[in-house]
Amino acid sequence: MNVTQLEKQIGITFSDKNLLRQAFTHSSYVNEHRGKSFSDNERLEFLGDAVLELGISQYLYRENKNMPEGEMTKLRASIVCEPSLANFARDLQFGDYILLGKGEEQTGGRDRPALLADAFEAFLGSLYLDHGYDKVLSFLNEHVIPKITTGAFSHAMDYKSQLQELVQQYKNQSIAYEIVEEKGPSHDREFVVHVIIKDEMAGAGMGRTKKEAEQRAAKAALDKYS
Repeated sequence: MNVTQLEKQIGITFSDKNLLRQAFTHSSYVNEHRGKSFSDNERLEFLGDAVLELGISQYLYRENKNMPEGEMTKLRASIVCEPSLANFARDLQFGDYILLGKGEEQTGGRDRPALLADAFEAFLGSLYLDHGYDKVLSFLNEHVIPKITTGAFSHAMDYKSQLQELVQQYKNQSIAYEIVEEKGPSHDREFVVHVIIKDEMAGAGMGRTKKEAEQRAAKAALDKYS
């Protein structure tokens, strides 16, 4: 494993290089090198899982002031689930650095979602131990949070329900969604939706489907009123 190359790729230099190397050491590699002092990444994965969940929870709590606890729980689960973590790892090319046993390598383990997700969490654990929690938050802000803000997990977020709950707190206020524009060919359509509250445009959203555009319009309205 080329630790220096990995550090350059992620833009972070570790004080304890062995800690970073351990984060990318799979148990199959350790089993094939029993005579050497290698440790697998399972304990770091345990720690990284907790650090990741705290970091994401903190972000969702601060940035979504009107989101109920149940919605935050559902959204967090979609972010920290195995497929999502594996995709984060792929984006960072973590699979290129994982130390695997020959059998695991031959059966395609380097791109196995569970293995990649574990490596991602183990890396966060090693980063926490070497640099502290603030550095983990900085890393998440660079590599994970942007995917939340650009709607990669919009399937887990129901902004329309949140907005409905907010509007219901005030009497005599109606809420409606209006398609104001359709753009592009039929196979690549984009919809622009306005959400109207008490006869005024409260938010606008664009999406590939009417539902997606409505959700983004509701999110814009929530941001405006929070």
